[in-house]
Formats: sequence, structure tokens, C-alpha cells
Amino acid sequence: MKLQAFAVCAFLCAALLPQQVVADHAFAMHGAPLYPEGYTHFDYASPGAPKGGVLRLSKTGTFNNLNPVIITGNKAEGLELLFEPLMRRAWNEPFTMYGLIAESVDVAPDRSWVEFHLNPAARFHDGTPITAEDVKFSFDMFREHGHPVRRRVYGLVDKVDIQNPHTIRFEFGEGYDRESVMIVMLMQVLPQKYWTAEGRDITKTTVTPPMGSGPYKIEKLEPGREIVYSRVQDYWAKDLPVNRGHYNFDTVSYTYFRDDGVALEAFGAGEYDIRHEYNIGKWRTAYNEDAVKAGKTIKENIVHGRPEWLRALIFNTRRSMFHDIRVRRALGMVFNYAWLNKTIYYGAYKPLDSSFSNSYLKPEGTPSSEELALLKPFADTLPPEVFGPAWAPPGDDARENRRAAVVLLKDAGWQYKDGQLVDAKGAPMTIEILLDSPNDEKIVLEYVRTLKKMGIAARVRTVDSAQFTGRLQDFDYDMIAYKWINSLSPGAEQLNYWGSAAADMPGSRNYPGVKNPAIDALAASIAQSETREELITRVHALDRVLMWGHYFVPLFYSGKDMVAYTAELERPAKTPVYGTVLETWYKKAGK
Repeated sequence: MKLQAFAVCAFLCAALLPQQVVADHAFAMHGAPLYPEGYTHFDYASPGAPKGGVLRLSKTGTFNNLNPVIITGNKAEGLELLFEPLMRRAWNEPFTMYGLIAESVDVAPDRSWVEFHLNPAARFHDGTPITAEDVKFSFDMFREHGHPVRRRVYGLVDKVDIQNPHTIRFEFGEGYDRESVMIVMLMQVLPQKYWTAEGRDITKTTVTPPMGSGPYKIEKLEPGREIVYSRVQDYWAKDLPVNRGHYNFDTVSYTYFRDDGVALEAFGAGEYDIRHEYNIGKWRTAYNEDAVKAGKTIKENIVHGRPEWLRALIFNTRRSMFHDIRVRRALGMVFNYAWLNKTIYYGAYKPLDSSFSNSYLKPEGTPSSEELALLKPFADTLPPEVFGPAWAPPGDDARENRRAAVVLLKDAGWQYKDGQLVDAKGAPMTIEILLDSPNDEKIVLEYVRTLKKMGIAARVRTVDSAQFTGRLQDFDYDMIAYKWINSLSPGAEQLNYWGSAAADMPGSRNYPGVKNPAIDALAASIAQSETREELITRVHALDRVLMWGHYFVPLFYSGKDMVAYTAELERPAKTPVYGTVLETWYKKAGK
């Protein structure tokens, strides 16, 4: 990840010379990078950490693809260990990139172009140098066959100019924003010679271990069941500042389990080393407390400062019954946060009250004058609540909430008749809530029981990960329990989450099918923010429109990562704002 710096040749000539750009070691989305040129390591890593040992990890589901480009198939966990990006992100800053394959970078003052200067030492695993031709090839492949978000951003590039084997420039055309250069910096670089060899097709899934340039290579695999990575002893970038204290294990393995219940039992039996828990009930009751007391297993609640996952029950507004905002609001109003938190979550969670809960990106109170200036042009199309206090979960009086919901449903044309909620034609409201994990069943089944009290025929359907992914990409559901992941530097992904153009694009993350001109404008403006303060204002305004649009029923969060691990492991003392970074963990000396 790289820093942008603007400089003049000399102070006395500043008024006479055009503004210049200077290649530098890092580039921040806003402001200056935390780490200056000449830094030795990220301060959340331990550069003296011992090397060696095995790290055993787990994953539920299956995998059938080692191709890092395409979105089809189920990619194996850990592929990022194989393929280095041009620049690397630091996890204790909102969004800053530091040099890796590209040891330095130039960026135009208006961010209309970016030029990468490749490290001459950069090598693929077969020893061949990484060149600008490989970078261009990777760009072309991701633009043609990659994820829709990448295709959209990369499609904004008008020209790619290879200036020499170690220098390449990307020039943006109409529609680019200030984040576009950052997205290109994140690009993984693939070996052109490998992927263009006879018999290889980068548009197809594969389980043949591909060539990379990263700290690990695939040692062995059993498709769908296990993949094992071994550390590259002569890894070309092992001593770069971005990597010091990282990638400390000789071997990293992922074992796949059919579901989380089996995976938890395997952890208790000592079959893998670290488990991130997302179920407070299991965290409180399903772990071997004798092992914890004996010091064999460590359980930590690790506080972080990133926005929590926006986990929600999502309405598919492509379905006619969810077109009316009053229906969506009513169905959200009857979600009994207080009771569910007490009985299912041990009172340990908080209701999500924003798309960016647990961070300063969550709006508070009424809109500021700056937010109002953004919202007022759309006043005729927005719910009036957008201009009042920020959205909050319904109160604790469940009966009062149901009564208010009934009024809303009646106003929207739904009537309670013969034990059913029916529309003007007498058709009952029926809802299938699609899940990909039994972990969500308990809370969703309770919600279903509430809906049935209102005459709504709701049911839960839990499917395997492959089927869920297919239906998710095709928007084939009434409601789903799923999530969005936000960072402290939201940008172009917000259009993929909420933009009208993404609503009908298979594979996009606009799961509710949102089509709203205010949201389009606000989401597009975020990546154009020139200052951190401007970005925060625009995010606050977007969040108000999203939350008062009732496109989903927010669930809960804790503000902590629940992590259990074997006592043989150690992690650095400092936890960055985004939470623990697994690449910096290591085996205790002598273990």
C-alpha cells in the first residue's frame, strides 16, 4: 500500500513549476500514511517472532477451485497466501497501502492515473521475475473474468502503458473516483507464462495447484476436504517491512467440515488450533472449560474498532410483497430484540443500529447541516424519518410493536382474515427465509413464530453452502439471513451493495434489490471524498437513508472477536483497529 506525496523541485520555484508527483513507499486514501519511509515493520506485528511449527485451521463446507480470478466454484481457503498484491494494506489505518511487488508508486494529483515501480527482486515461485507484462495480464484477466466489483472499477481504466519491464501506468477514463487507484493497488499479480501455457484455461475452475509469488505454496490437497500450504523458504519478500513478523508458521493447513457443529467437536478434540466463534451460546456453553482452566485452551474476547458485520434478515424487494416500505417496516418492527438478546444471546449483544455499528461511521442524533445539504435534493423521495433522529431498534414492548405493525400492514392493503394475513385479492402472505447455517436457526425460528401470530405463513429453509451461494447469486429467495462487511474506509463497494445498477446484476451484493436515486448518489459520492471529514458526512447520510428504508432487519453485534486457541500459540501484544491479524501469530518458542 502506498503513499501519495506532492512536491515541488524547490521552494523558490514553487510558483513557477507545475505540480509534481513523487514516487513513494505508501499511499493513503485520506491524509498521510502512519508509517514513514524507512519504517521497519507494522507495530501490530512482532518482527522477532519465532519461525516454525504448524498452524491448523478449519473451514465449513467444501471447495473445488484454486483459480483466484473467476467467481464460479467454491474457492479454497487460504489462496491469498499464494498470490501477492501490488501493495499491501495496513490493518491499523482506515485504508493505506504499502509497497510490496510495487516498491513505490506515483499517483496523479487528481488520481487520474497511477504508476507502479516494481521491485526488481520480485519473483514467482519458479524464480522468474515479476514484470509489468505479468501485471497487465493480471489486470486484463480480472477485468474480463473477475468479480463484478473489480470488473466495474477496472473497466474505468482507459489505457495501460508498460514503460519498461518494471514500470507500468494505468490511466483512468470517465467515471473514475478517488478510490479507483486504491482498488488497482490491491490487485494480485499472476504469472502470465503459467496461465497462458497449453492446457490451462483461466476462465475455468481448477484443482491443480497454481504458481504464485507469495509466502506459501500448496504442498498437498484433497479437494473438498483439506488443503495444506508450506512456507517458501526463499520467499523473495520475507524481509520487506510489510512482512516482518508475518507468516511465521512453516505449514498452514485447512481442514473442511460439513457443518459448524462437527467443526466445534473437532476443535474440542484438538484437531485444529484456532477457532473464531460467532455463536454466543456455543461460546458460553460448548467449550471444554476444564481445558480452559488448565491453561490448555485460551478463550479471548478481543476488542476491535472496525464496523461490525451488518448481519441481517434481508428482504428481497424484487418480490412484490416487499415493494411497500410500510410492509418492510412492519416486519422489522415485530423483531423482538430485547427478548431475543436476553434468551438467546445471554444479554451480551447489542442490536445493530447502523450499517456501520461499532464505529464512528455510525450517525448520531439528527443530521448535521452538511448531511442535510446532501439529503434535501431527494426530500420528495425519502421517508420523513430520514431528516430526524438516526434509526434505532423498536422499543421493548412487543405487544405495542405488533399493534403498530398491524396498522402499517393495513395501510399497505393487508388484512387479517380467517387466521391469515391476506392482500386485496385474498392471497396470503407467505415468506421463506433462506439460511446457509444452522447457527441462525434458533433466532430465525423465533421470528417465524412471531410472524405466525400476525397471520403470516413464514418458514425457514436451511441449505448447504453451494446451494445457498447459487440462490444468493441469482437472487432466488424471499428473505435471507446474511451479511455485508464494511471497513473504516467505505468506497466503491457501496454501489455494489446498494446501487441500482447492481440490483439486477447476478453475483452482486445488492441482496435486497435496492433501487433508490438518493442511495445511488450518496453511495457514488463516498469514494469521491477528498477528506476524511467529507467521507464521514457522506457515510452518515447514506446510512440514514438505508436504515430508514427498511431493506433488512438488523440483527446483533458484540464489538469483540470471540477467539479460542491452543496455548501453544502466541499473538502480538498490540491488536490493530481492524482486529487480530492471523498472519502475525506464531508458535511459542520451544513448543
